Amino acid sequence: MTTPGVEGGRWRADGALVLLCLFWGATFVVVKDALAFADPFTFLTLRFSVGAAVMVALAGRRMFAPGVLGKGALLSVLLFLSFALQTVGLKDTTPSRAAFLTGLNVLFVPLFSVVLLKRLPRVSTLVGVVMAAVGLYALTMQAEGPVRPGHLWGLYLGDWLSIGCAATYAGHILLTERFASRDGVLGLVAVQLLGVALLSALCLPFVERRLEPTPALIGAVLVCGVLASAVAIGVQTWGQARTTAVRAAVIFALEPVFASVASVVMGREVLGPREWFGGALILLGVLISELGPGAWEGWRARGRPPAS
Repeated sequence: MTTPGVEGGRWRADGALVLLCLFWGATFVVVKDALAFADPFTFLTLRFSVGAAVMVALAGRRMFAPGVLGKGALLSVLLFLSFALQTVGLKDTTPSRAAFLTGLNVLFVPLFSVVLLKRLPRVSTLVGVVMAAVGLYALTMQAEGPVRPGHLWGLYLGDWLSIGCAATYAGHILLTERFASRDGVLGLVAVQLLGVALLSALCLPFVERRLEPTPALIGAVLVCGVLASAVAIGVQTWGQARTTAVRAAVIFALEPVFASVASVVMGREVLGPREWFGGALILLGVLISELGPGAWEGWRARGRPPAS
């Protein structure tokens, strides 16, 4: 049974991850717009260089604490693959579809958790996962009507890259839970961001580079570098030291809902009843995953005889 202190810390961590999803969802549109002025790997290099500079300054010698460099390097590879697949994919899909498909990590995390960690999630969490997955399908399934060339099973290259991002990010979520400590957040995040910046820069000689240093691009680099990378990955690592990977994945399923709302508010897309129904299912899945255990314990307690 979880102690009240541990459960309270878990609720605070889950709340922080919800706020993180709200912010990350809004940045899908920011990144989509930034790709009009820079190629994906130039943008990633600039974004993570800014984020790494902030975190390295804050972490200092904590980057070299025992085990931090090795764990951070492994996490940085998965984080780089996630952001590279997602950013390149955004060139060939819409912000909401990219966010919805990336949200499929809600399925990959419990699957990887069972296979790799031999850990079975709670029933309420599994119900939340299934509902979130059905909601994601409703949000992303191909609408009827003419489709442009280049699709496979109703999905385009950008969609498939977003699914690849979901798989690599699921691995990142699982390893973050395993590696994150309650005291070593800054060093672990600094190593990750520095690793992603270096890996992105190493790709530049092999891609077609494009850079127009407009105010919009500079703003996107600063917002995504400082807030969506340094602060956000730090919050994620702090939160995952206090909750489980599967709970985190269910919460992260909220990100596409927030991305859709941002995309609609900014006039980029119009969503119909099917999309909003899918978003509602995701929200319900998160609520069941979060509130289900407490409701179940309360229902069971009603049938217990009072203690003498």
